[in-house]
Amino acid sequence: MPIGRRALLMSALPGQPAGLQFPRDHGSHPAEAIEWWYLTGLIGANPSAPDYGYQLTFFRLHGPVREPHPSPFAAQQLLLAHVALSDIKAQRLRHDQRLARVGFEHVRAAEGDSDLRLSDWTLQRSTQGYRAVCSSASAGFSLALDLQATQPVLLQGEQGLSQKSAQTFSHYYSQVHLQTTAQLQLEDRKLTLTGRSWLDHEWSGQLLPPEAVGWDWLGINLDDGGALTAFRLRRSDGSTLWSAGSWRAADGRLRRFGNGELQFAPQRRWRSELSGAHYPVQWRIASPLGELTLEALFEAQEVDARRSTGMVYWEGAARLGDSRGRQLGLGYLEMTGYAGKLRL
Repeated sequence: MPIGRRALLMSALPGQPAGLQFPRDHGSHPAEAIEWWYLTGLIGANPSAPDYGYQLTFFRLHGPVREPHPSPFAAQQLLLAHVALSDIKAQRLRHDQRLARVGFEHVRAAEGDSDLRLSDWTLQRSTQGYRAVCSSASAGFSLALDLQATQPVLLQGEQGLSQKSAQTFSHYYSQVHLQTTAQLQLEDRKLTLTGRSWLDHEWSGQLLPPEAVGWDWLGINLDDGGALTAFRLRRSDGSTLWSAGSWRAADGRLRRFGNGELQFAPQRRWRSELSGAHYPVQWRIASPLGELTLEALFEAQEVDARRSTGMVYWEGAARLGDSRGRQLGLGYLEMTGYAGKLRL
């Protein structure tokens, strides 16, 4: 998530371009220790009342072999992926995970544009939009997604440099309100669904500041065409180390939230029988936009990814409301570090 002060200083050097450069920055940044492309969405037969949420995330990490090596099998870069499907009506989460060294044609993270492949799990960008495909026999579903951008790239932080503590930063942008058509095969059913999605792309030199154990993050496609991003990094005692985010209106007006402008207050919690972690599945968030409420569409959306990233975390579909509970939008909530300090 964060990177060292080096990146901030580099961004301000004479002759260095401000902000990010596209399409190059849609692609991989192998010099950085960690990077992810994080795709979430809500889809259904009726987009205003979605039946499913989904997550497809690709992680690129430095491998154990850091020196130049002549063997194509040397694990200099690793590619990991998580996929999850939230069945909202059945209140059931299905998920799977993969891990492989980058190399040859079947495992790649291209540098020129978004082009990720981990066997038959793929995420690719073209001038027509994004295309993602994944399937899991063990989880009992396959998913093919066509995603069309309806709004410009949203640069998080200051021109894509997102501060995570007093001295740590990440490069971070979002593609919000992606118009989505999905082909879902769920066991013996084949469904054509539509909805809206959200893509985050972030890269950095380390996962967390030393003082942090995890984070709470939300990305919400607002019903009025706007987009809300909010996050906080937590200390081990549950207090907030850093909080920030952004709101962009449908007409393009942008409001960035500095540290301390967002106050996260956990409300109702859910206990996982798998990990024993207690996750806040309902939140109250004080913000310059007013008081907001956030609630999971169902509780049991914990992901056990110990066979790939080593993480156990909560990731799921959620609804944003105002102080009276009236719906403002739908999106995803992510909570890490509740089942132990987040490590990869």
